[in-house]
Parts: sequence; C-alpha cells; structure tokens
Amino acid sequence: MVEFYELWVVIVSLLVLKLCHWIYQWSNPKCSGKLPPGSMGFPIIGETFEFMKPHDALRFSTFLKERLLRHGPLFRTSLHGNKVIISTDNELNIKIAKTYRIPGFTKSITQLFGENNLFLQSKEFHNHVRNLTFQLLGSQSLKLRIIEDIDLLARKHMQEGARNGYLDVKETTSKILIECLSKKVMGEMEPEAAKELALCWRFFPSGWFRFTVNLPGTGVYRLMKARQRMMKILKETVMKKRASGEEFGEFFKTIFTENEGGKESIMNVEKAVDYIYTFFLIANETTPRILAATVKLISQNPQVMQELQREHAGILGSRTEKEAGLTWEDYKSMTFTHMVINESLRITTTVPTVLRLLDHDIQVGDYTIPEGWTFMGYPSVHFNPEKYDDPLEFNPWRWKGKDLGAIVSKNFTPFGAGLRLCVGADFAKLLMTMFIHHLCRYRFVFMIV
Repeated sequence: MVEFYELWVVIVSLLVLKLCHWIYQWSNPKCSGKLPPGSMGFPIIGETFEFMKPHDALRFSTFLKERLLRHGPLFRTSLHGNKVIISTDNELNIKIAKTYRIPGFTKSITQLFGENNLFLQSKEFHNHVRNLTFQLLGSQSLKLRIIEDIDLLARKHMQEGARNGYLDVKETTSKILIECLSKKVMGEMEPEAAKELALCWRFFPSGWFRFTVNLPGTGVYRLMKARQRMMKILKETVMKKRASGEEFGEFFKTIFTENEGGKESIMNVEKAVDYIYTFFLIANETTPRILAATVKLISQNPQVMQELQREHAGILGSRTEKEAGLTWEDYKSMTFTHMVINESLRITTTVPTVLRLLDHDIQVGDYTIPEGWTFMGYPSVHFNPEKYDDPLEFNPWRWKGKDLGAIVSKNFTPFGAGLRLCVGADFAKLLMTMFIHHLCRYRFVFMIV
C-alpha cells in the first residue's frame, strides 16, 4: 500500500514538474537573442481576453495603452494562440511592411479566408490579382464607370432612408458596396442568389478575431457556414453564366479573355471565386465601419457639418439639371469633403495596419524578433503631437493645402503600406465621398443604437 502511494506521489510530482516546465517555456519563448519586453499571458489563451475587451473605436484600446506605458513602443504578447510582436514604432512598421510579404493572420482568420486564400499564394499570383483589381478599381475605371453606379446607389438608398425616417449608415454602406462590386465582378445576378448572398453578410462582422473553436452555436461555426454558402453561390453563378453564355462582369471578362486562344492564365475559376469572396469580405468589413465613424464625427462638429453643407449645396447649385448625376469633376472639386475623409481616416485607424508573418529573425536595436512570430504594427504616428497638432482633435482644416489624393505617406498609413497596400483605397474614398455628398442633402441627427 505504501509503495502504491509512493508511486502516485512520483507520478503526480513528475506531472507537476512537466506542467511547470511547460508554463515556463510558454512564458519564456526560445530566442537566439533578447526578446522585446512583455508577457505571454496564460498558456494557450495568452492575453486574448484583455485584447478583445470593447473600447472606443476612435481611440487605441486600454490593452494597447497600458502596455505601451509599461513596455514602450515594442513588446511581445500572445493572442489567439499566436506569438505576437506589437509595434507602434512608425519607422519599424514601414520597414516591415515594405520588406515582408506574408500576412500575419490568426488561425480564426485563416479559417475564414480558407487555407489556400490569395494572401498565401505565390508572389506571381498575388501580383497578378493586384493587377486585375487595379483594372477593376483603378482611377480610370472609377472615373469612367464606378462613380456613376455609386452615385445612383447612394441616391437610391438615401431616398429610402428618408422615407423610412432613419438610416443605418453601416448597413446602407454595406448594401451600396456589395451591389456595386457584385455588378462589376459578376454582372447581373439572379434576384434570389443576390438576396441570399446579401443575407450571408450578417454572420461576418461579429466573427472576426474569435477563437478557432468551430463548434455548433459559436460565432466561428456560423461564420464558417456563411462562408461555405457564399462560396457555393458565387461558384454556381459563375458556372451557370459560363454554360449559358450570359454576360459576365468586367473581372470575369478579363479572366476568360486571358484563357482564349490556348493561353493559360494563372487565375482559374476556383481561384477567382476564392479571390472575390476575400475581396468582398475585406471591403465589407472596413469601409462601412469607417464611414459610420466619419458620420458620427461630422455630426458632433457643427462647423464641419456647416462647411460640408455649403460645399455640396454649391455643387448642386452650379448644375443646370438639378437631378443630374455627379461627374468626376464634381468629385475632384469636393476639397473640404476630402479633407474630412483624410482626417477621419487618420483618427479612426486604431487597428493594426501592418500584419506580417516573419520568415526569419530580425534585429531591432537590442532586441531580436524570432522567425515565425506575427508582427502587428499600429499607426501611432497618426496621434503623434510632433506630426499633428492636437492629434486627438477632429480637425479637417489641418489638411488644407496638402495632397488630398495621397493614400499613404510616411506619417499617414490608413490603408497599410508596402507590398500589401490596400488596392481598394481609392474606391473606398470615392464611396465615402459620394455617401457624404448625398447625406448632406438631408437634415439628420446621428444616434447610436
């Protein structure tokens, strides 16, 4: 009996020792040099719960602010089971953005986009996709075709909102965005397919950055079901159109033209559908959120509202036909509106704009960032008092006389930087401008529901 008891003591002691060793290894990851300061939090879950706590979308989170005070502009942590380096050093962020190509996604986001998503494809394929997107959303396409579609859609949805007596900014922007892009990419869709596709979007915003547990009833489970359904709808639509000879949207026209005459394109239907899904998802999750925050900021600043109304009343008053659509010249003349959008992008960009997976060790001062870690770069330069006077103040006039067409600079990175600079940046700014123009034709009060 004594021997059995002693055996259990030994087994339990070994298990405790093993557990302590594992916790020590978790808290002190291997590194060929000196790791940046920080904490890895609890085993597996790391500091994820603190990272995910709700916070004001117009300010950095408490999680980030506390650790910046404690550790400085570069620190380590663990989020969603990933080893992460967080940086608010603008010089380092730009360097990483320009040097590294592989995006650093959590496991839940990799599941969402799919294991073979376009971000993980070869450099050749990624460059090819970017070129196709520029054909679809480049300045010439925006000028010749897309501005008219957005103008009509914004006017239609604004009128519906006026009749109803209310307008959900985020939901309305999402509708405009999806309807516009669907037409350009897919061409005309069957009403039922278009309706079902739109319904799937409900399951996405709440599922981002969640844990990877894919069990019935969880956000990830609903998200993955919605993804499967959306991919199926997109693929069925493409195959039906191809079989019947129906006209495709511009994106697929380009792809199928590449394959004519025996010329093989690196973009096939499967990859194209996967890309469309990814592109729609990213666009739908970013622009509507930023535009909703922009309208909130405008409503809280009467002087900004007054100047916007003056500018847009002037554009309407200069027309011979009052109900004529907006022209490219009208869009370019909205100087103050562009100032408002730049200021909103500066102050609302409080999420990482640089996400990279490091493929080798890098030295940053006295610290070593190990290979395989995820790098998250925050645009703290947007709130640097040396670069922007009173950086927490919403002041569109600070952009007066500056290049309002720039989507990235050393001190302004709302769309990321380097090899992964957002290809839809100009499209997003056009959509925001058109929305604000039509909104300024109405009197409104902003409410958070």
